[in-house]
Amino acid sequence: MNPTDLPFEMNRRGERASRSGGLSRFWSRAIKLSVMLLAGTTGFVSTPVQASEAQDRQTLADLDTKYQKAVEQNDAKTMAEILADDFVLVEGDGKRSTKADLVNDANSGKTHYVHQDDSERTVAVFGDTGVVTAKLRATGIEDGVRVDYLQWFTDVYIRTPNGWRYVYAQASLSLPSKSQR
Repeated sequence: MNPTDLPFEMNRRGERASRSGGLSRFWSRAIKLSVMLLAGTTGFVSTPVQASEAQDRQTLADLDTKYQKAVEQNDAKTMAEILADDFVLVEGDGKRSTKADLVNDANSGKTHYVHQDDSERTVAVFGDTGVVTAKLRATGIEDGVRVDYLQWFTDVYIRTPNGWRYVYAQASLSLPSKSQR
């Protein structure tokens, strides 16, 4: 068939089909085929490859270590990249801090840690939610006051299209001195 004959063929088929009811079947099949092709192609193109649970746990452990190091070094840029915009930290006494609070504190330099290390860390993954729990040892200066404390914390991360984001944290009160050893 010559390509210039296509409109004529379609018209001939359409006229013939309209008399026998075949036109609606033709378009119905054409639409179904288009939808199937589109759905099939979309499935191949947009389906992200999910990491294994072990890979997710390692990624979260590394990200949490990176965040703790950024806090220790007052690296506000790295902290801002990791923290979700709606991040909230709830401390043992009920004080709440937002992403803006923590980033501003890092930029101000009022807080400086000599050590900000965690131990006894566990990482769990529940689909697109990751939970990191560990014991944190912090030594340094907070708002001009020398500090040296140990506390438990729980950090919650959510998988987003742009990677894992730190959305929530809860920190215990400082542990008694005998627990610090």
